[in-house]
Amino acid sequence: MYSWVCASVKRAAVASLVPPILALGLQTSKAPCDPALAALWTPAHPQLGRYEVCTSPRALTEIADPAWKVEATPPLDAFGDAGSFSRAAVARLYGGRWPAVARGWVEENGRLVSITLVSPYPDRDLGALEPGTLIIRYVVFE
Repeated sequence: MYSWVCASVKRAAVASLVPPILALGLQTSKAPCDPALAALWTPAHPQLGRYEVCTSPRALTEIADPAWKVEATPPLDAFGDAGSFSRAAVARLYGGRWPAVARGWVEENGRLVSITLVSPYPDRDLGALEPGTLIIRYVVFE
């Protein structure tokens, strides 16, 4: 059996590995990204960085950092007001349901990456909710 000191050191070591491991799962090379979704959900001309919008068939809880709070959020709050999407269409699509949303950040190659995860998420035509997770990444330039 481990002493409390050994157990604490082991937990700290594992915790230090979690963000880099999770960041790998959120990189665009691991999930298909779609410029049409980026145009739909993000500002047309971000000033300090770039947006990437990707999808994953995995559940939000499998992707999100365990330290990130997952909340049921009104759909229009989940997506904000910067994109070109029809707010009325999104409200109709979700009806009275609220998607699960997690927000957090990681550091990748010395850059800050703000991440919003939404599940379920609308397809690009706003005609159906897709299972899995929408990954909205904002990569801040140095």
